[in-house]
Amino acid sequence: MSYDVPTLVVAVTATLGGQSALANTPDTSSIERVDERMVITAISFDNYKSDSARGAMRSDIPLLDTPQSITVIPELIADEQLATTLSDVLINDASVTSGSQKWNREVFSLRGFELSSGSGYLRNGQQAWSHYVHPVETLAHIEVLKGPSSMLYGQSAPGGLINMVTKKPTYDTLFEFAFDVDELGSTRLQADAGGALNQAETLRYRATLVKQDAEYWREYQDGSSQERNRFLGALALEYDLGNWGKLSAHYDMTQDKTGIDRGAWLDSDGHIIGDKDAIWDMPWAFTDNEVENYGLDMDLYLNSDWTLTLGLNHQMFSRQRLDSSPSYDSYVGYQQAGYTDGRYDYTAFDRFDDWQYKTYYADLNGYLDIAGMEHQFLIGANMLDYYYGQLRDKDQTQTHVPGQPLPPRPDLDYHRDTSLYESEYNYYGFYLQDLITLNQQWQLLLGGRYDIQRKDGPGNNNESFVPKVGAIYHPQENGSIYLSYSESFEPQGVVAKEDDVNDGMDLEPETGKSWELGSKWELADGRLMVDGALFDITKTDIAVTEDLGNGQTKTTQGGEQQHRGVELSAQGQASERWFVMTSLMYLDAEYTHHDTYQGKRPMDAPEWSASAWTRYKLNDQWAFNLGAFYEGDRYADLNNTITKDGYVRVDAGASLKRMIKQVEMNLRFNVENLFDKDYMAGGSHSDLSIGAERSFRLSAQFNY
Repeated sequence: MSYDVPTLVVAVTATLGGQSALANTPDTSSIERVDERMVITAISFDNYKSDSARGAMRSDIPLLDTPQSITVIPELIADEQLATTLSDVLINDASVTSGSQKWNREVFSLRGFELSSGSGYLRNGQQAWSHYVHPVETLAHIEVLKGPSSMLYGQSAPGGLINMVTKKPTYDTLFEFAFDVDELGSTRLQADAGGALNQAETLRYRATLVKQDAEYWREYQDGSSQERNRFLGALALEYDLGNWGKLSAHYDMTQDKTGIDRGAWLDSDGHIIGDKDAIWDMPWAFTDNEVENYGLDMDLYLNSDWTLTLGLNHQMFSRQRLDSSPSYDSYVGYQQAGYTDGRYDYTAFDRFDDWQYKTYYADLNGYLDIAGMEHQFLIGANMLDYYYGQLRDKDQTQTHVPGQPLPPRPDLDYHRDTSLYESEYNYYGFYLQDLITLNQQWQLLLGGRYDIQRKDGPGNNNESFVPKVGAIYHPQENGSIYLSYSESFEPQGVVAKEDDVNDGMDLEPETGKSWELGSKWELADGRLMVDGALFDITKTDIAVTEDLGNGQTKTTQGGEQQHRGVELSAQGQASERWFVMTSLMYLDAEYTHHDTYQGKRPMDAPEWSASAWTRYKLNDQWAFNLGAFYEGDRYADLNNTITKDGYVRVDAGASLKRMIKQVEMNLRFNVENLFDKDYMAGGSHSDLSIGAERSFRLSAQFNY
């Protein structure tokens, strides 16, 4: 099935185009004048709309004053959708597409560029290692920062960054308990508490507990289902240091164990091999993750205009992976050799991975008036101390015939490996940013960053300078038009795969350049944000890993790819009872210069994608949700010979709010994939995620 101009795309475009009739003069009751500066107070309309995204500029600057396309997905929408993973939340932004979900991790692309698990994600503005499924229950909102952000954060892809902002301690006493269940028997228990710990309210806390036991619809060859057991505990504290500062501390721990499902396989015609619910991995294969974060942040109020913020975070991520590693290439090879019994090879191994991420930062934010112009300065530095260690015990490659008895769990133990593989580096960055308000209509953004990467062991050291400039024009108080230029910088390191033809080859950094022209408008008395952007991104020195078959790969570097596109979105309160979050992206992506893939399109980069999530409040008790998510045709291989058809998935939900004495009760019933659409989600022809069948989820939340 093919969609050239999907119905959903037309609907979203019409919605955005018709909103101009709602434009009115902003409600000036939400504006305060402090020391001759205009400070916009955040307005809450059921939290669908946000006025700022701190991750975009590393300070609380309004979105209208930010020359960059940004989407803020609030906690409320995640709660309405009963989201349990990051992919459940990011589906609300059409510029984000999902990739493979094998090994209990999630891969995403932003504007068609894949985000690295090492540099594509932030946690409260600090780099976070993302080789696992991030918990969403601790998040207050997610900021999708589009376009290069290397000027502020260093190594990152040209498509952008995902910044996960955690919940903060509260002054008011808070206690919430929630429970949800689906038709397969999966359950999740949540508890969220907060409040002041002393009478003066100078010491506050926020605590979260989650226990999830999930069962999935796909099955192993013995008829058992993939299962997941997850526990999360998190604690955040804030302490006011008089009038001159604030100290914050946080700790969280995630334990997450699940069976391995690397995904479905596709033949050369793009058809699923075997049953769509069949898992090729062995039922004894699993990944067991344990992740801990702890850190401190301190705000020092130097005077009414200047604040110094210091922070550190230590992330410890250990993973045991007992993998059967089934081989797609061996299956294809046996078929070509004339075998009809569906046999394939598998290679079992027991592996232990240890990642240590230590991040530090110091930001000085403040105002200066020079020659009648206001300068909002950011002077800062951040650092990443990275360590990785690996142990592995590997078995011989064997052949399995489906329908025959399954092989038992092999006698493997990573502790037997005495040749510890290690990799370390330090990454430093120094940056300066100046947002200049020339007059009531014009603003200018100037910024630059100098980076240094120092490695222990093989590989080259790297240094770079990346600029960012932008101009913002405000034709009215409720709107802005901007033009910006920015660059990205991604050190690649050494190819560390023993099955790669170029194992040990040192790769040069990948670089990117981006132009973006956009406009943002607050309509309907400031309740609705509508924005659009045109972007042109070029990435050079591309590192590509090619599958050679029989478990071998070949990593090469060189060439150029260009991604051009259009984004449109609307978010907020469209009427008294109707709330919307909609987005659309058109993407023209191509390897413009490459020895192997000249003229090809990257995988999982649809030409059209769109999303819409809405809520209609019937009254103070009843509310109804309806969502539609579209992805166009995508390629499942680098050679563009295998195509995944486009699809539209429709979700729906209803909620009831009641007061029982002093307890607020919220009941919710959701249906995902309402019309039971068969579709292929992210991933390549050898690790494809299959869209889940129609599913039901029921939840109850109690607020005390």
